[in-house]
Amino acid sequence: MSVSVIIPARLGSTRLPRKALIDIGGKPMLQHVWEQASKMRKADRVAIATDSEEILERAEAWGATVFMTSPDCQSGTERLASLLSKLDSEFFLNVQGDEPFIQPDLLDSLVQVWENTRCDLVTAVYRIRTHREVLDPNLVKVVRRNDGEAMYFSRSPVPHVRGVAQEQWPTEHTFWAHIGVYGYTRETLARYTELAPGQLEQCEKLEQLRFLEHGMSIQAVETAYEPLGIDTPEDLELARSQLHRLE
Repeated sequence: MSVSVIIPARLGSTRLPRKALIDIGGKPMLQHVWEQASKMRKADRVAIATDSEEILERAEAWGATVFMTSPDCQSGTERLASLLSKLDSEFFLNVQGDEPFIQPDLLDSLVQVWENTRCDLVTAVYRIRTHREVLDPNLVKVVRRNDGEAMYFSRSPVPHVRGVAQEQWPTEHTFWAHIGVYGYTRETLARYTELAPGQLEQCEKLEQLRFLEHGMSIQAVETAYEPLGIDTPEDLELARSQLHRLE
């Protein structure tokens, strides 16, 4: 079985311009992501997918394989799907380009879960500890079945814990937060481009709901890793202060 890890990257970030190439500890953020993913044991290929000539030149200079994709791609998933004719892999991992501390062991575990379950997709979740996180619409919550399969993703605090003060919800129920790394079968990626966006996806602005609305299975794998996505100058300074996590 062949596994390709693809890191979609672009320069057009609105909240933190050019963040893919922002310096963190002497290296562009994207290079940190690529180096972390390259430590995987179960990856046959780690590459970057971009519509930026500048990213192409910079990434090839540090040794990365880079695929050019259309600037019309609306999501990382769409960017990956556009590469199917160039790659013969059976399984694909989509790793976000703003996760410089992503753990290779986590990525390997996602591949392992897919090998064990043969689900359509696999992703990762971590336990929410505070009620403020439960209420944060920027933190996507995941409702899971007993076997780990995702039932729903939402920006709202789901499930609602009836009769309990919101401050106590995380102690009364286990809430899960979504980490935006995805693994897909080749067939799943091929289907994605043929599926119309669903009503739930359009309401929540969450592309993973398209798969659920069309009856696909998503395994949500528990991890202790808590992501540090970089979207603001404050996030960037926090990342620069945590470079020891890469040692």
